[in-house]
Amino acid sequence: MRRSGYGLCPIGPREQLTSATYAPSVPIRVLLVEDETDIVSPLVRTLEREDYAVDQAVSGRAALAAVTRAGPDVVILDLGLPDLDGLEVCRTLRASGYEGAVLILSGRSAELDRVVGLDAGADDYLAKPFGVAELLARLRAVLRRTSGRAPAAGGRRLEVDRDAHRVQVDGTEVALTGKEFEVLALLADHRGKVVSRAQLMSEVWSEGWYGSTKTLDVTMGRLRQKLELAGPTDRIVTVRGVGFRLEG
Repeated sequence: MRRSGYGLCPIGPREQLTSATYAPSVPIRVLLVEDETDIVSPLVRTLEREDYAVDQAVSGRAALAAVTRAGPDVVILDLGLPDLDGLEVCRTLRASGYEGAVLILSGRSAELDRVVGLDAGADDYLAKPFGVAELLARLRAVLRRTSGRAPAAGGRRLEVDRDAHRVQVDGTEVALTGKEFEVLALLADHRGKVVSRAQLMSEVWSEGWYGSTKTLDVTMGRLRQKLELAGPTDRIVTVRGVGFRLEG
């Protein structure tokens, strides 16, 4: 099924989606905030089939009330709501102290849109149209970061080869851009130690870089997504106000 330019991409048989699924004893609660019924219905069926407990909201105000009432583990948030902009909803959630995960869904796919969404407090940003398998993978990834309730990756080791300019997880290559590779390689060189934002900008983008440091945040966001989809035990941790550390 596909809603052209906006909604869901076709997916294959169900076994393609369930290779990394899990069934915790206490279901993970998902609040789906979306007003398009032709997107909501298949998403709810898919999430429930993966053992998530799903609540729904069709407006920004309803979403805020639902978070207060039910305290979901993760909010899947569309930006194009009928009453409030999704970014305003996200900012309000964070300002009110909500510490669960927020995954934005949006037809706005430009880099600036992703930056604004992440700055508003989202943990991840997925542009429409999207594949359901990717949505589920990203959902597991944000849950690993925010609640620790997603499955462990089973000891899969990250290998960074500077000479070959190659990154592999258990022998499977992870495709990275040049800047993504340089960021990861620098973190790997200092594994377990904090690498400052200033050092990353200086060594990856050069000391003469005069652009926004948000470029680093966007690159780091893409890098994390690719690593989380590959499933290594290693993870990039943000040290607020300082920089980043590769652990694992």
